[in-house]
Amino acid sequence: MTILSRLVAMKEAINGRGETYGLIAIAFAIVIGLEYLTPPEYVFGYLYTGTILLADSRLSRKAVLVITLAATGLTLLNLFIPGREIIDPPTLANRLIAVLALMVTGWLSDRNHRNEEAIAYTQAQLRSQEQLAIMREDFVSTLTHDLKTPLLGAIETLKYFQNEQFGEITPMQAKVLQTMARSHRSTLQLVQTLLDVYRNDAEGLKLQISPVNLATVAEEVIATLAELARTRQVYISLHYGESDFRSFLWVNGDPLQLGRVFTNLLSNGINHTPRGGKVEVVLEGYSSDQVVKILDTGSGFTEEELPHLFERFYQGHSDRHVSGSGLGLYLTRQIIAAHGGTIWAENRSPRGAMFGFRLPACPPPGVGEQGRQGILTNDQ
Repeated sequence: MTILSRLVAMKEAINGRGETYGLIAIAFAIVIGLEYLTPPEYVFGYLYTGTILLADSRLSRKAVLVITLAATGLTLLNLFIPGREIIDPPTLANRLIAVLALMVTGWLSDRNHRNEEAIAYTQAQLRSQEQLAIMREDFVSTLTHDLKTPLLGAIETLKYFQNEQFGEITPMQAKVLQTMARSHRSTLQLVQTLLDVYRNDAEGLKLQISPVNLATVAEEVIATLAELARTRQVYISLHYGESDFRSFLWVNGDPLQLGRVFTNLLSNGINHTPRGGKVEVVLEGYSSDQVVKILDTGSGFTEEELPHLFERFYQGHSDRHVSGSGLGLYLTRQIIAAHGGTIWAENRSPRGAMFGFRLPACPPPGVGEQGRQGILTNDQ
């Protein structure tokens, strides 16, 4: 069926070209009759532009060139056929102007033809790239989804060994099992991040919105990452802007996704900070915005890295304690953007880096517009 359809298309194309050549031949015959049956002072060569334009819309560039040359040649030939002893300057000038017009028409038609070919080629490339991107994203999505099941099974099996359900284990074996479990959890987190990134790009980030206290989220994430910080010998501290008292920074958001933001940024700070350094979490509350800053004492960024930090798969060239996927900051930007906020990064002086994000503030739960300036006494 495909071969038959191609044959039919080829036949139609051949018939179409034959019809076009027939129309061009008729047009040439009419113009030649007008040219050679009238005195040279009457210039009908301009009418050849119609044949050039017709050829440009239906034939190849080579055919347009041949027709343009034929039209210019026939227009000049009328100066000598039928024979005439004296060729006056006005007649010569009119003929040359007609030839120039035909040549310009041919040149513009050729340029238009090349532009159309370039546009068609670019469109084909874009379609090919879009299809390749769809195939790649489908592959990554399927692969990451299928990898989750064996990873979860391996983690559960390691838990059984650690709980000595298959017999007693030595301290050395316990240490090895702990390392294996941590490695599997890191891999599972990477797989989940990959899956989330591609799902968010394809479907958009779906949020479960409710009032969230950023201070509570920060404290929970810091507690979760305490073991990682101890392993890296990095000290984590939490501050509330200019005040040392615990503050309440309420926003409308998804607590799970905002927790991932804190986890990504804090893990990034811990991994960039040398042993003995510190990572600070600074929470600042304002009337319309809540601001979070994560500061580390690492090596910071180069000027070339800063514009690309939140791009997908970007890893930069700074010294790192661990090799990352380049997706954590990209996913973080997705989450903050979905919450209507902004995120940025900058170098600290004299050393270190700062990641900050800003989210729209909201009144505490149960407090309306009249009580927005009140003091919240309970942490919900």
